[in-house]
This record gives sequence, structure tokens and C-alpha cells, in this order.
Amino acid sequence: MASEYKLIRRVEFSDTDMAGIMHFSNYYRFMEAAEHAFIRSLGLSVVPTGFDPPIGWPRVASSCEYKRPLKYDDEVEIHLQVSKKTEKAVTYTCTFRKVGDPEVCAVGSITVVCVTIRQGKMQATFIPKEYADKIDVAV
Repeated sequence: MASEYKLIRRVEFSDTDMAGIMHFSNYYRFMEAAEHAFIRSLGLSVVPTGFDPPIGWPRVASSCEYKRPLKYDDEVEIHLQVSKKTEKAVTYTCTFRKVGDPEVCAVGSITVVCVTIRQGKMQATFIPKEYADKIDVAV
């Protein structure tokens, strides 16, 4: 079972604000990219097919604490760890560091809930076995 994943991304010009630092909202995009890469690394998808009714993974909580700025062209390592898993939800913690620098730039988290989707309405449901058996909480 997997409990963590590391993704390296470069801060693009479009990720920055007028001060030349990465805009706060883009940390959430980077966390989501790390989550998607983690799920893909397990041979799964955040847009699963073959479930009746269909399932999805909406975000129900997110946060980010900024400690040091990231700037244009910085290479960033996003270290995703599964910090909590219940029967219906997963919480990921993401630690941001510049590649080659041990100092933490930011720490964020996102919580996703597995839902069924019927007639446009979502209802929390148990995480399918295919997913639950591959995801574990980091120690």
C-alpha cells in the first residue's frame, strides 16, 4: 500500500503575482497535481469509470500555511503524504520545498470525500475497495 508521493514542478511565470512570487492560489493547484499523480501511480484515476452510480472525489477542506516564497523558475518538490484515511475520506498533507533546499516553503492539506453522483446530487459513500486497498496512512 502507498502512503506518500513526491512530485517536482517548476514555478512558471503564469504562476506568479505582481511581486514575482508564486500566487497563493497556485499552491492548491500544485497540491491537486500531486494528488492526481499519486492516484495515477497506483494505476487508478480521480475520474474513475465503471462505477454505477458514478463516483467522484470533491474537496471538503483545504488549507495552506506559507513560510518562504517560491519564485518564478524555482523547481519545487511537493511531498504528498496520506495523513488520514477513513471509510469515506482521505486527507493529504503536502510539504513544499525548493529542490535541493531543506527549508520548508509551505505546508498544505486537502481532504477529499468519495461520493456517488445520482441525478446531479452527491452523497458520501465508502471508498471503493480498489482504492482503499492501495492507499495507506503515512507513519
